[in-house]
This record gives sequence, structure tokens and C-alpha cells, in this order.
Amino acid sequence: MTPSGAHTLTAFDEDMRRLRELIAEMGARSEGAIHEAIRCLIERDSEAAARLVEADQAIDRLEAEAEDQVVRLIALRAPMADDLRDALAALKIAGVVERIADYAKNIARRVKRLPAKGSIEPLSLLPQMANMASAMVHDVLVAFVERDAAKAKKVSASDDALDDFYDSIFRTLLTFMMENPQNIGPSTSLLFVAKNLERIGDHATNIAEMVYFAATGDRLPDPAERETP
Repeated sequence: MTPSGAHTLTAFDEDMRRLRELIAEMGARSEGAIHEAIRCLIERDSEAAARLVEADQAIDRLEAEAEDQVVRLIALRAPMADDLRDALAALKIAGVVERIADYAKNIARRVKRLPAKGSIEPLSLLPQMANMASAMVHDVLVAFVERDAAKAKKVSASDDALDDFYDSIFRTLLTFMMENPQNIGPSTSLLFVAKNLERIGDHATNIAEMVYFAATGDRLPDPAERETP
């Protein structure tokens, strides 16, 4: 490799390192937003929920910065093959992480729709589901930063457990609504929250597929295709 080529390679690697750090910051903010949204929901903290909705703009700005950096990187470094896959994966992942933050924002907006006082029994189930979803987000972004296909595959496999938890909450909330018509309004809001958490898991799985492809050049097999006969 010529000195010029070595310089270009080093510059690309440094650009990608900064880009991964930027997306990791987006992920950390999104993960924190999930936990804060659920806390606001449990404590009926409508003021903090409103602040969380406003704070989403910071993640939007980070996404725009990440997109600009990818465009500059491709224009200046002209990456090919594996490097181009990395850059394009980063571009797509930034958009998906921003969408995850939007789901946290949607959850925060539901706080004002719940009664300010009184017990809503199924509400106690949501923090565990939120922990599962945020763990998927955390783990898949670690896989992205480390370019670790095995970790990405593990995150994808964990989505089934989150789906099962959603199904369980769905049945619990339906039962709660049938017991008393006054439960219908709060339960509908909690169903919305649970669905948003389930979608966060789906998006984490989408990121896992992108990480796996960027690292290996192969598509992550569908769950059914991974099963042995």
C-alpha cells in the first residue's frame, strides 16, 4: 500500500470511529429516554414527561449530524466493499435509532392520559418489558460499535422473548378491561405503551440485521431458517 493509501485508510477509520461514537450517543440518549418515559408513566410525572418530549429534538439533531457525516465520508473517502457497507449501515442505523427515540417520546405523551391517582394493576408489568427492550437497544449498539456479528445475532434471537411478553401484557390488559368498563381508557393507553415497547424491540432487531450484514456481507438468517431439523 502506498503512503497515500495508508493515509486514506487511516482517515476513513477515524471518520468511522467518530461516526460510531455519534450513533452510540444517540443510542444512549434513546435508551435513557425509554427508562425515563416508563418512570414518568409509573409516577404519573407529567411535567418530566413533557420535558422528555422536548428533549427528543437533541436526538433529531444528532441524527442529522450523523447523516451529514456519512455523506461527507462517502464523498471524501470513496469507500468500497466492506468500508462502503459500514458507512451505509451507519446511515441506516442512525435513522432507526432516531425512530426508537420517537417511541420513547410517544410513551411519555401517554402519561397525561392516565388518571393522576389510583392504582392501575397491569402498569406494574411495563417496567420489566421496558428493561428488556432497552437492553436490546444497548446490546445491539455495542455490537455495532464493536462490529460484532455474533452479538448482533444474539440480539435478534432475543426479540421472541419480548414478543411473548407483549402477548402476555395484551391478555392481561384485555382481562382488566373486561372486569370493569372504567378500566378501558387507562388500559388502552397501556396497550399503546406496550406496543411501542414491542416496536422498539423490532427496531433493535432491524439494527442487528444491518450490523450482521455490515460485518459479514451475509444476510442474518430468519429465525425459522436458523432452526436445525
